[in-house]
Amino acid sequence: MSRPSFLNNMADFLTSTHRAKWIFSPQDLKEKYKAANQRARQTLEKYGATRMEVDVDGSLSYPEPQTDAKDNVEKHSRPKPLKTEEEQLLRAFYEFKIQDVCDAFKFPRKIQATALIYFKRFYLQWSVMEHHPKHIMLTCIYAACKAEENHVSAEELGKGIEQDHQMILNNEIIVFQSLGFDLIVYAPYRTLDGLVNDLEDSLQAKDEQLQMLRDMNETAKIEADKIMLTDAPLLFPPGQLALAALRKSNEVHGVLDLERYLESLLSRQHSTHTISELTVSLNAIDSLVSKHETPTATDMKHIDRKLKSCRDPSSHEKSKKRKHRSKETSNPLQA
Repeated sequence: MSRPSFLNNMADFLTSTHRAKWIFSPQDLKEKYKAANQRARQTLEKYGATRMEVDVDGSLSYPEPQTDAKDNVEKHSRPKPLKTEEEQLLRAFYEFKIQDVCDAFKFPRKIQATALIYFKRFYLQWSVMEHHPKHIMLTCIYAACKAEENHVSAEELGKGIEQDHQMILNNEIIVFQSLGFDLIVYAPYRTLDGLVNDLEDSLQAKDEQLQMLRDMNETAKIEADKIMLTDAPLLFPPGQLALAALRKSNEVHGVLDLERYLESLLSRQHSTHTISELTVSLNAIDSLVSKHETPTATDMKHIDRKLKSCRDPSSHEKSKKRKHRSKETSNPLQA
Protein backbone atom coordinates (compact mmCIF):
# COMPACT_ATOMS: atom_id res chain seq x y z
CA MET A 1 0.00 0.00 0.00
CA SER A 2 1.47 3.40 -0.98
CA ARG A 3 2.17 5.98 1.69
CA PRO A 4 -0.60 8.64 1.90
CA SER A 5 0.49 12.07 0.61
CA PHE A 6 -0.29 13.81 3.90
CA LEU A 7 2.35 11.62 5.57
CA ASN A 8 4.82 13.01 3.01
CA ASN A 9 3.67 16.48 4.05
CA MET A 10 4.47 15.55 7.66
CA ALA A 11 7.88 14.29 6.50
CA ASP A 12 8.50 17.66 4.76
CA PHE A 13 7.70 19.36 8.06
CA LEU A 14 10.33 17.25 9.87
CA THR A 15 13.10 18.76 7.72
CA SER A 16 11.67 22.31 7.68
CA THR A 17 12.86 25.56 9.29
CA HIS A 18 9.36 25.68 10.84
CA ARG A 19 10.24 22.65 12.98
CA ALA A 20 13.91 23.56 13.51
CA LYS A 21 13.44 27.20 14.53
CA TRP A 22 9.81 28.01 15.28
CA ILE A 23 8.48 25.40 17.74
CA PHE A 24 9.04 26.44 21.35
CA SER A 25 8.36 25.40 24.92
CA PRO A 26 5.81 27.41 26.97
CA GLN A 27 8.73 28.75 29.02
CA ASP A 28 10.53 29.94 25.85
CA LEU A 29 7.43 31.89 24.81
CA LYS A 30 7.03 33.47 28.22
CA GLU A 31 10.67 34.62 28.19
CA LYS A 32 10.44 36.03 24.66
CA TYR A 33 7.29 38.03 25.42
CA LYS A 34 8.84 39.28 28.66
CA ALA A 35 12.09 40.33 26.93
CA ALA A 36 10.22 42.27 24.20
CA ASN A 37 8.06 44.00 26.82
CA GLN A 38 11.13 44.84 28.92
CA ARG A 39 12.95 46.39 25.95
CA ALA A 40 9.92 48.58 25.12
CA ARG A 41 9.75 49.70 28.77
CA GLN A 42 13.43 50.72 28.63
CA THR A 43 12.80 52.58 25.36
CA LEU A 44 9.92 54.45 27.01
CA GLU A 45 12.16 55.33 29.95
CA LYS A 46 15.00 56.53 27.71
CA TYR A 47 13.16 58.23 24.86
CA GLY A 48 9.80 59.04 26.41
CA ALA A 49 8.08 57.10 23.58
CA THR A 50 8.14 53.57 22.20
CA ARG A 51 7.06 54.14 18.59
CA MET A 52 9.64 52.97 16.06
CA GLU A 53 9.55 54.55 12.60
CA VAL A 54 10.13 52.04 9.81
CA ASP A 55 11.48 52.96 6.41
CA VAL A 56 10.67 51.03 3.26
CA ASP A 57 14.21 49.54 3.28
CA GLY A 58 13.57 48.05 6.73
CA SER A 59 15.70 50.60 8.62
CA LEU A 60 14.39 51.66 12.03
CA SER A 61 14.60 54.94 13.90
CA TYR A 62 13.88 55.63 17.56
CA PRO A 63 12.46 58.87 18.95
CA GLU A 64 14.97 61.56 19.94
CA PRO A 65 16.47 60.85 23.41
CA GLN A 66 15.30 63.06 26.26
CA THR A 67 18.50 64.84 27.29
CA ASP A 68 17.24 67.84 29.19
CA ALA A 69 15.87 66.85 32.59
CA LYS A 70 13.68 69.96 32.63
CA ASP A 71 11.97 68.77 29.48
CA ASN A 72 11.25 65.42 31.03
CA VAL A 73 7.74 64.85 32.17
CA GLU A 74 7.56 64.02 35.83
CA LYS A 75 7.75 60.30 36.43
CA HIS A 76 4.27 59.87 37.85
CA SER A 77 2.68 61.56 34.84
CA ARG A 78 4.64 59.69 32.15
CA PRO A 79 2.76 57.26 29.91
CA LYS A 80 2.45 53.85 31.57
CA PRO A 81 3.87 50.90 29.61
CA LEU A 82 1.62 47.97 28.76
CA LYS A 83 1.89 44.86 30.93
CA THR A 84 2.72 41.56 29.19
CA GLU A 85 -0.90 40.44 29.83
CA GLU A 86 -2.21 43.57 28.09
CA GLU A 87 0.11 42.93 25.14
CA GLN A 88 -1.26 39.39 24.96
CA LEU A 89 -4.85 40.67 24.82
CA LEU A 90 -3.94 43.15 22.09
CA ARG A 91 -2.27 40.43 20.02
CA ALA A 92 -5.32 38.19 20.52
CA PHE A 93 -7.60 40.99 19.31
CA TYR A 94 -5.62 41.53 16.10
CA GLU A 95 -5.24 37.80 15.45
CA PHE A 96 -9.03 37.59 15.48
CA LYS A 97 -9.01 40.57 13.08
CA ILE A 98 -6.68 38.68 10.70
CA GLN A 99 -9.34 35.98 10.37
CA ASP A 100 -12.00 38.67 9.85
CA VAL A 101 -10.06 40.47 7.11
CA CYS A 102 -9.17 37.21 5.34
CA ASP A 103 -12.85 36.17 5.44
CA ALA A 104 -13.88 39.55 4.03
CA PHE A 105 -11.46 39.11 1.12
CA LYS A 106 -12.54 35.45 0.75
CA PHE A 107 -8.92 34.30 1.04
CA PRO A 108 -8.37 30.54 1.46
CA ARG A 109 -7.69 29.26 4.96
CA LYS A 110 -4.04 28.61 4.10
CA ILE A 111 -3.45 32.37 3.67
CA GLN A 112 -5.22 33.14 6.93
CA ALA A 113 -3.09 30.52 8.73
CA THR A 114 0.16 31.78 7.16
CA ALA A 115 -0.67 35.39 8.09
CA LEU A 116 -1.45 34.34 11.67
CA ILE A 117 1.81 32.40 12.01
CA TYR A 118 3.81 35.35 10.60
CA PHE A 119 2.07 37.69 13.06
CA LYS A 120 2.77 35.37 16.02
CA ARG A 121 6.43 35.01 15.04
CA PHE A 122 6.89 38.77 14.59
CA TYR A 123 5.72 39.48 18.14
CA LEU A 124 8.12 36.95 19.63
CA GLN A 125 10.76 39.59 18.88
CA TRP A 126 8.90 42.88 19.14
CA SER A 127 6.50 44.52 21.56
CA VAL A 128 3.18 45.91 20.35
CA MET A 129 4.41 49.19 21.87
CA GLU A 130 7.20 49.31 19.26
CA HIS A 131 5.22 48.27 16.17
CA HIS A 132 1.45 48.78 16.09
CA PRO A 133 -0.32 45.43 15.59
CA LYS A 134 -2.84 46.96 13.17
CA HIS A 135 0.01 47.78 10.77
CA ILE A 136 1.76 44.43 11.27
CA MET A 137 -1.51 42.51 10.86
CA LEU A 138 -2.05 44.00 7.38
CA THR A 139 1.57 43.51 6.37
CA CYS A 140 1.41 39.84 7.47
CA ILE A 141 -1.73 39.29 5.36
CA TYR A 142 -0.01 40.95 2.37
CA ALA A 143 3.14 38.84 2.90
CA ALA A 144 1.06 35.64 3.26
CA CYS A 145 -0.71 36.36 -0.04
CA LYS A 146 2.70 36.69 -1.71
CA ALA A 147 4.11 33.54 -0.11
CA GLU A 148 1.02 31.51 -1.04
CA GLU A 149 1.00 32.91 -4.60
CA ASN A 150 -2.40 34.54 -4.24
CA HIS A 151 -1.14 37.99 -5.07
CA VAL A 152 -3.15 40.98 -3.93
CA SER A 153 -1.65 44.45 -4.30
CA ALA A 154 -0.96 46.55 -1.20
CA GLU A 155 -3.28 49.20 -2.71
CA GLU A 156 -6.12 46.70 -3.02
CA LEU A 157 -5.64 45.42 0.52
CA GLY A 158 -5.37 48.93 2.01
CA LYS A 159 -8.37 50.20 0.06
CA GLY A 160 -10.47 47.20 1.11
CA ILE A 161 -10.18 48.16 4.77
CA GLU A 162 -9.59 51.91 4.39
CA GLN A 163 -5.94 51.94 5.45
CA ASP A 164 -2.95 53.63 3.82
CA HIS A 165 -1.22 51.00 1.67
CA GLN A 166 2.16 52.77 2.06
CA MET A 167 2.23 51.65 5.69
CA ILE A 168 1.97 48.00 4.47
CA LEU A 169 4.91 48.52 2.09
CA ASN A 170 6.97 50.31 4.75
CA ASN A 171 6.62 47.37 7.13
CA GLU A 172 7.19 44.60 4.59
CA ILE A 173 10.99 44.31 4.97
CA ILE A 174 10.96 44.54 8.79
CA VAL A 175 8.37 41.72 8.86
CA PHE A 176 10.47 39.54 6.51
CA GLN A 177 13.62 40.27 8.52
CA SER A 178 11.86 39.42 11.79
CA LEU A 179 10.74 36.10 10.29
CA GLY A 180 14.34 35.36 9.31
CA PHE A 181 12.93 35.11 5.75
CA ASP A 182 11.44 31.72 6.76
CA LEU A 183 8.29 32.14 4.68
CA ILE A 184 7.23 28.50 4.20
CA VAL A 185 4.96 27.56 7.10
CA TYR A 186 2.90 24.46 7.82
CA ALA A 187 -0.72 24.73 8.93
CA PRO A 188 -3.15 21.97 10.00
CA TYR A 189 -5.63 22.29 7.11
CA ARG A 190 -3.76 20.32 4.44
CA THR A 191 -3.08 17.54 6.94
CA LEU A 192 -6.80 17.51 7.88
CA ASP A 193 -7.79 16.99 4.24
CA GLY A 194 -5.20 14.24 4.01
CA LEU A 195 -6.43 12.51 7.18
CA VAL A 196 -10.04 12.54 5.94
CA ASN A 197 -9.02 11.23 2.49
CA ASP A 198 -7.05 8.49 4.25
CA LEU A 199 -10.13 7.62 6.33
CA GLU A 200 -12.29 7.49 3.20
CA ASP A 201 -9.84 4.98 1.68
CA SER A 202 -9.33 2.85 4.79
CA LEU A 203 -13.05 2.69 5.59
CA GLN A 204 -13.92 2.30 1.88
CA ALA A 205 -16.58 4.89 2.62
CA LYS A 206 -19.62 5.14 0.39
CA ASP A 207 -22.46 7.68 0.13
CA GLU A 208 -23.77 8.37 3.64
CA GLN A 209 -20.49 7.56 5.41
CA LEU A 210 -18.60 9.62 2.83
CA GLN A 211 -20.86 12.59 3.57
CA MET A 212 -20.38 12.12 7.33
CA LEU A 213 -16.59 12.19 6.89
CA ARG A 214 -16.82 15.37 4.81
CA ASP A 215 -19.05 16.99 7.44
CA MET A 216 -16.54 15.94 10.09
CA ASN A 217 -13.76 17.58 8.05
CA GLU A 218 -15.68 20.88 7.85
CA THR A 219 -16.25 20.89 11.62
CA ALA A 220 -12.57 20.00 12.15
CA LYS A 221 -11.54 23.03 10.08
CA ILE A 222 -13.66 25.29 12.28
CA GLU A 223 -11.94 23.72 15.30
CA ALA A 224 -8.55 24.31 13.62
CA ASP A 225 -9.50 28.00 13.16
CA LYS A 226 -9.93 28.23 16.95
CA ILE A 227 -6.61 26.45 17.57
CA MET A 228 -4.81 28.92 15.26
CA LEU A 229 -5.83 31.81 17.56
CA THR A 230 -3.94 30.29 20.52
CA ASP A 231 -0.21 29.78 21.13
CA ALA A 232 -0.57 26.17 19.91
CA PRO A 233 1.00 26.82 16.45
CA LEU A 234 4.18 27.98 18.25
CA LEU A 235 4.18 24.97 20.60
CA PHE A 236 3.06 21.93 18.56
CA PRO A 237 3.66 20.55 15.07
CA PRO A 238 0.80 21.06 12.56
CA GLY A 239 0.06 17.31 12.44
CA GLN A 240 -0.87 17.39 16.13
CA LEU A 241 -2.97 20.54 15.62
CA ALA A 242 -4.85 18.68 12.86
CA LEU A 243 -5.39 15.60 15.05
CA ALA A 244 -6.65 17.76 17.94
CA ALA A 245 -9.16 19.41 15.58
CA LEU A 246 -10.21 16.02 14.16
CA ARG A 247 -10.66 14.54 17.64
CA LYS A 248 -12.84 17.49 18.68
CA SER A 249 -14.91 17.14 15.51
CA ASN A 250 -15.29 13.39 16.03
CA GLU A 251 -16.81 14.13 19.45
CA VAL A 252 -19.60 15.93 17.55
CA HIS A 253 -20.04 13.53 14.64
CA GLY A 254 -18.99 10.19 16.24
CA VAL A 255 -17.81 8.76 12.93
CA LEU A 256 -14.89 6.59 14.02
CA ASP A 257 -12.95 4.85 16.74
CA LEU A 258 -10.27 7.51 16.87
CA GLU A 259 -7.85 5.70 19.17
CA ARG A 260 -7.76 2.71 16.84
CA TYR A 261 -7.19 4.97 13.85
CA LEU A 262 -4.38 6.83 15.66
CA GLU A 263 -2.64 3.52 16.45
CA SER A 264 -2.76 2.59 12.76
CA LEU A 265 -1.46 6.07 11.83
CA LEU A 266 1.46 5.94 14.27
CA SER A 267 2.51 2.50 13.02
CA ARG A 268 2.43 3.69 9.37
CA GLN A 269 4.50 6.74 10.33
CA HIS A 270 6.95 4.47 12.17
CA SER A 271 6.55 6.96 15.00
CA THR A 272 8.45 6.60 18.25
CA HIS A 273 5.53 8.34 20.03
CA THR A 274 2.96 6.29 21.92
CA ILE A 275 -0.79 6.90 21.93
CA SER A 276 -0.59 8.15 25.52
CA GLU A 277 2.14 10.71 24.63
CA LEU A 278 0.08 11.91 21.66
CA THR A 279 -3.01 12.17 23.89
CA VAL A 280 -1.10 14.42 26.33
CA SER A 281 -0.31 16.81 23.45
CA LEU A 282 -3.88 16.78 22.12
CA ASN A 283 -5.25 17.47 25.62
CA ALA A 284 -2.81 20.40 26.00
CA ILE A 285 -4.05 21.86 22.68
CA ASP A 286 -7.69 21.46 23.82
CA SER A 287 -6.82 23.23 27.05
CA LEU A 288 -5.28 26.21 25.19
CA VAL A 289 -8.48 26.57 23.14
CA SER A 290 -10.76 26.38 26.19
CA LYS A 291 -8.70 29.03 28.03
CA HIS A 292 -8.39 31.38 25.06
CA GLU A 293 -10.20 34.71 25.50
CA THR A 294 -11.17 37.11 22.74
CA PRO A 295 -10.82 40.57 24.29
CA THR A 296 -13.94 42.66 24.84
CA ALA A 297 -14.42 46.18 23.45
CA THR A 298 -13.95 47.49 27.02
CA ASP A 299 -10.58 45.69 27.38
CA MET A 300 -9.48 47.14 24.07
CA LYS A 301 -10.53 50.71 24.88
CA HIS A 302 -8.34 50.86 27.97
CA ILE A 303 -5.35 49.08 26.35
CA ASP A 304 -5.62 51.13 23.15
CA ARG A 305 -5.49 54.33 25.18
CA LYS A 306 -2.35 53.14 26.98
CA LEU A 307 -0.78 52.02 23.71
CA LYS A 308 -1.45 55.37 22.05
CA SER A 309 0.14 57.31 24.90
CA CYS A 310 3.24 55.03 24.90
CA ARG A 311 3.74 55.39 21.18
CA ASP A 312 2.93 59.08 21.03
CA PRO A 313 3.31 60.86 24.40
CA SER A 314 1.99 64.12 22.92
CA SER A 315 -1.44 62.41 22.75
CA HIS A 316 -1.04 61.60 26.47
CA GLU A 317 -0.27 65.26 27.23
CA LYS A 318 -3.15 66.54 25.07
CA SER A 319 -5.51 64.16 26.82
CA LYS A 320 -4.33 65.42 30.25
CA LYS A 321 -4.75 69.05 29.14
CA ARG A 322 -8.26 68.30 27.86
CA LYS A 323 -9.14 66.74 31.23
CA HIS A 324 -7.62 69.74 33.03
CA ARG A 325 -9.57 72.24 30.87
CA SER A 326 -12.83 70.35 31.36
CA LYS A 327 -12.30 70.49 35.15
CA GLU A 328 -11.70 74.24 34.95
CA THR A 329 -14.79 74.93 32.88
CA SER A 330 -16.93 72.72 35.04
CA ASN A 331 -15.92 74.60 38.22
CA PRO A 332 -18.50 77.36 38.90
CA LEU A 333 -15.89 79.35 40.89
CA GLN A 334 -13.82 79.69 37.69
CA ALA A 335 -16.71 81.10 35.63
